[in-house]
Amino acid sequence: MERETETCLQPALPVRIWGVDSYSRPFMQLASVRNFSTFAAVLQNVRAQVRPGEILDVQYEGQRAQFRVVWTGRAGTRAAGEIGLERLPLEPQIWDIDPARCGTCVSE
Repeated sequence: MERETETCLQPALPVRIWGVDSYSRPFMQLASVRNFSTFAAVLQNVRAQVRPGEILDVQYEGQRAQFRVVWTGRAGTRAAGEIGLERLPLEPQIWDIDPARCGTCVSE
């Protein structure tokens, strides 16, 4: 008897980010959201080197908000290129997707 398994996938949402890197140079790039909630997000594929505490603008489907960098993935680890963000108070909610219903389940 074959056992059916379920894999839950989270879509990578495309975003545009910009701000100032750790060398005080302005940057703008495309990245993707790996995980998010109402007040926070984890971005991946971030090439710019940013420091915790920096403020970044994040745009998703025409909506824009400012976020503070909370953590950055260390080079040489699986988290390299990832950053953790928290939305600043009074900034709008830009995700038009219910995080609780975001994952897609696939039967294998």
